[in-house]
Amino acid sequence: MRHSLWSLAWFRRALSVAVIVGVVVIVILHSEKPAVLTANAALTDAGPMPDLGGAVAWLNSAPLSRQSLRGKVVLVNFWTYSCINSRRELPYLRSWAAKYKDAGLVVIGVHAPEFGFEKERANVENAVRELNVTFPVPIDSHHRIWQAFSNAYWPADYFIDGKGRIRYHHFGEGEYDQSEQVIQELLREMGATGFEASLVRPSTEGAEAPPSAEVRSPETYVGYGRAEDFASPERVARDSPKVYSLPARPALNQWGLGGAWTVGAESAVLQEAPGKLAFRFHSRDLHVVLAPPKDGKPVRFTVKLDGAAPGEDHGVDCNADGAGEIRQPRMYQLIRQKGPIRDRTFEIEFSDPDIRAFSFTFG
Repeated sequence: MRHSLWSLAWFRRALSVAVIVGVVVIVILHSEKPAVLTANAALTDAGPMPDLGGAVAWLNSAPLSRQSLRGKVVLVNFWTYSCINSRRELPYLRSWAAKYKDAGLVVIGVHAPEFGFEKERANVENAVRELNVTFPVPIDSHHRIWQAFSNAYWPADYFIDGKGRIRYHHFGEGEYDQSEQVIQELLREMGATGFEASLVRPSTEGAEAPPSAEVRSPETYVGYGRAEDFASPERVARDSPKVYSLPARPALNQWGLGGAWTVGAESAVLQEAPGKLAFRFHSRDLHVVLAPPKDGKPVRFTVKLDGAAPGEDHGVDCNADGAGEIRQPRMYQLIRQKGPIRDRTFEIEFSDPDIRAFSFTFG
């Protein structure tokens, strides 16, 4: 079923909550018993692979097409670099691309943006380099490939056999064993041999680590187009500057703004420093998608957890004192709790203006 991109975000949000539970269960099962190969039962024929035309550019490869890929097993992955769900799948995609390349697998990471800054080629190039993505990446800024596949999710994986037929798909995180089993079965159908049958167990760290079992906070948007649970006392003034104050006692999953902000459909922009964001959350990890001013000037910030410096609970993008800088438009991991998970209040104060805040995600 086709949806607008505004509607797709709601699917992604609902899917991510369900996937979190599934990923945790899968990780536990991985540690308890070896995988049983059951890919044959999952394979179907969902029709021919759509063509890959319409990308504004290709990274790590010359443009590929349905015709040029005949005789190869192809995994088409739809992702966007600020999406936590996409980030947590990357270790598996990198591992599969390396392990099965010589056997005939081609992994293609179609970068289909959610936010405006993800449409810019330079930003995608920086992300691909920093995330160590070496397989082909078409920059699908106009969602032409996305639409050709009638896709509706980040991440989404489509598995194509050597004859160019879609044989399997998977939406969201998790079920990595099943996906790898499908790859192996499609390679065997082509007569490929010599690859190791055991399944990959990539090491993960930072934002790429699997989510915890204690995620009770959903992805939450700051822009009025998709915002929920806004708890500042003031009503949002759409597309106009306004001074807001943080909620005094936010309930779980409520959030607010402090200072002079202009709230747009996609993001909120700080008009003058200082300015604050706060969120009452329950999860191990808290991330915020943020972008510096369009002139690229860094924005300094300080994070607090329940009114104090985060200490050992700081994320990779700030220190124990909570200090850090926004230098690129991307997702920032600001909290990773080391102890028992409970309801906490996150607060970030920006010391410079023109910061753009897009969304909160959790893990």
